[in-house]
Amino acid sequence: MGDGAGSLHCCLGLLGIAAGSLLLAVHFYSSARAAPLIPSTALGVLLLILSALLAYAGIRRSPRNASLLPSLCLTISAFWCGYGVTFVLAGQGALGDAGDLRDAVVPGLATFTVALLLVAVVGLLCREPVLALISGATSLASAHDVATRHSRALGPSAVACNYLIVCLLGGYFALGRILYFLTKGKMALPGTDLAKKKGHEQTQAAGGSTNPFAATGLILNMLWAGVFGCRLLGITSKLFMGQVPWLWAAGIYQIGICILSYRAMDVLMATSFGFTSILKFAGGYCLLYPLWQPEEPSLPTPFLVVFSILFAVLALFLSLKSPLDGLYLLVYVASCLALACHPRGFFAGGPQGVAVAVFVASALVALIHLYNVKAGAKTPPGKGKGAVKALLARSSFLKLREGPDLHAPYLGYSKYADAEALAFACSVLASSALTAPGDPQAPLATVVIPWVVVAGGILKLLGGSVAFARGKTLESSAFILHAVMWIIWGLARYGGLYGTTRSFHSAVGIAAFMLFNGFIVLCTLFLNITWFFYSLTFMLVALSFFLDAIHALPTGYDTAATLSFGLVSFYCFLSALSSGTFEGPCLPMGGPIVQLGGVRGGMSKCLHLPARRASSVKRIADILRSGGTCGIPTDTVYVLVAACNRPDAVEKAHRSKRQAQDRPMSLWISSLKQLEPAKHLFTPLLWDFMEAAWPSPISLVVPRGEWVDFLGMKDSAKYVGTPQSVAIRIPDCSVTTHLIDLVGPIVVTSANPTGEADTTHHNQVYARLGDKVDAVLCDGPSPENVASTVVDCTKIDSGNIGFFRVGLIPKSQVLQILEQVQKKHQEAPNSSTGPVKGREEALGRSHAVPNGVGTAARAETGPAQAPDDGCEHHTRL
Repeated sequence: MGDGAGSLHCCLGLLGIAAGSLLLAVHFYSSARAAPLIPSTALGVLLLILSALLAYAGIRRSPRNASLLPSLCLTISAFWCGYGVTFVLAGQGALGDAGDLRDAVVPGLATFTVALLLVAVVGLLCREPVLALISGATSLASAHDVATRHSRALGPSAVACNYLIVCLLGGYFALGRILYFLTKGKMALPGTDLAKKKGHEQTQAAGGSTNPFAATGLILNMLWAGVFGCRLLGITSKLFMGQVPWLWAAGIYQIGICILSYRAMDVLMATSFGFTSILKFAGGYCLLYPLWQPEEPSLPTPFLVVFSILFAVLALFLSLKSPLDGLYLLVYVASCLALACHPRGFFAGGPQGVAVAVFVASALVALIHLYNVKAGAKTPPGKGKGAVKALLARSSFLKLREGPDLHAPYLGYSKYADAEALAFACSVLASSALTAPGDPQAPLATVVIPWVVVAGGILKLLGGSVAFARGKTLESSAFILHAVMWIIWGLARYGGLYGTTRSFHSAVGIAAFMLFNGFIVLCTLFLNITWFFYSLTFMLVALSFFLDAIHALPTGYDTAATLSFGLVSFYCFLSALSSGTFEGPCLPMGGPIVQLGGVRGGMSKCLHLPARRASSVKRIADILRSGGTCGIPTDTVYVLVAACNRPDAVEKAHRSKRQAQDRPMSLWISSLKQLEPAKHLFTPLLWDFMEAAWPSPISLVVPRGEWVDFLGMKDSAKYVGTPQSVAIRIPDCSVTTHLIDLVGPIVVTSANPTGEADTTHHNQVYARLGDKVDAVLCDGPSPENVASTVVDCTKIDSGNIGFFRVGLIPKSQVLQILEQVQKKHQEAPNSSTGPVKGREEALGRSHAVPNGVGTAARAETGPAQAPDDGCEHHTRL
């Protein structure tokens, strides 16, 4: 994102903060009146709109500048979302008297008082005074709001005054950024010029936290804990439905932070945020339940024990990356165990006491993450990671996985890390929740819906969407199908919609799901053993649903089926975490049960390196120099290459490609300097023609001679060209020529088995040759789908050239280039017309020049073999 776009999103966020603060200031100034200027319902709706605007600004604002603004926007957005819903409920009379309104808003106000104070402290430490003042003034306004609701002696004027200060500060900073954007950096108000610190902050941020959204996720954990902790500390008098907006707003935002964490390639923290979002929805469900039943709901103990085990396993893996974050997750292990030990669940004092510990721990870790993102400091998480790496360095079995291939896409180029660990964990949670016995007459009394619908449904949909973005079509289809099944079944059975009667329609619907899942089971035969058992055991669960619908469910079958599915899912969860953390298959998924040719082409373990990075090109060059073969992009289609000075690699490329004898491989160079030692072996006219024609999508077939021996191909030279000629080219692609500069001349063939269509995307390279190449340089779709023009130059000295293939460059332009070179040889030596100038003129003109122009240049069609330089399917001329 450029600086201009960043400035616009910055202004959008600041103007949103200023507008919301102005609304709240007007509300509190007029709250003493009988009829406030802004009704509560209207104020709540406006705050919800502004919270959506702030969320957009916080997400779209580039975190690369290491500014606190994204965290501030997302924090205030979550604050105003919960606050706005509470105002709407109050305006509709759902909260009753003033005491209920106080108990509804105080937990959120108290939590965000502390959270915004943390942002203000980091802003002061890291020299962002305006953002620190905005955050500090908002925190002070929330604190005054809490005090006003507990003591009528304190009027709302102080709250309004603080919000007015926030409005003025936000408007000032937004004005400064707008002025900076309109004047292109020439003018900036004091305290609003971030350009001077931009480069320094980017350098610092590279050494700090890699997930700029983790701090906001931790603040949302504070909000969940604050609702229950305030009840224990006596700040609120009861737990009731008025506090649900804070819990569910935190849950919804937590899912968003989970997605953003996958975008930041932070798998473990994203998984932890997915886990904690489930607890937020469960807490909100428990507070809503007394609306339709007088008794308090009960939580399923076995499920909570399973949840604590999942938290403990995730904490163990997270401690290998960041020990502080791993220790932090242990408080959630304690929270799940406390809920399991108290039948009253969230209403009991024990879980509320653990919630206070979660609040304090979340505040401390959030402060550290905020400071790390802004200052790039090596605080405890960074130091602890070094200690863990030093400890594991002594082990020959366990080695942390790091490097550019850590989040390599399965098939394609994805902006998300792998979310399979979360999806498998959700399967464990949903299956363990189904084993909880409940009262058929009161299915809602046991808190099962959040575990089945949120964990098994919504979060599995998230995992399926991420899997689809990474190119895992089969896995994403399975996750999405299972998610839909969990959502429908969970709402129907545990929402009281299923009832005690079963119907034919339910059986038909479940049978349809089983049919689709049967197709997935069949496909997983070609994937791996673990996925086969995962889909097969889910079929057993679906069968239990079907048998229940037709009144034929054997006793204990549903429990056995769900336990089997849960155990297999737990193994998949461990395998996904270990494969993303350690090098080597610590817990392997196994190979395919049925192996067919070409089926597992997309499952290659070859490196996936983005072409826009210089480090990727350097790594590809190292692989080629060491005898590897790689798929790379060009100015036309993707090609398979090997270094000329590695005969073993040339032979490997020929073998893996299944090269046909009538499709010889060609030779590419980056400049004629690479052939300079053999220049005397080329005729002057041919040399000047090559110099004039390149770089371009023109392949020249030149006579084979002793110059081939200078390339170091030795016996493998027989695979390049024919006994009489060799096709050679300098591609018009900066990435490709830079790679050849690093490696030297390369042998090139199309990146597809002989007889198949051309590869115009790196995805196709994986699918066809992924298990036969060492790496692929990913550059998305090819710029051209047309192959190069192949020119026969074996008789160029007699004035004759032929065309084996007319591709991207038409005949007329090639003939113009030759005419320019011939004129140069006919003119005096001091002529100013050079071959390069002639080439530029010829390639830059239109196609109006007819074929055969010029007296010396005659185009002929030759029967010789056309080289396989990246395009199989063409018309020979």
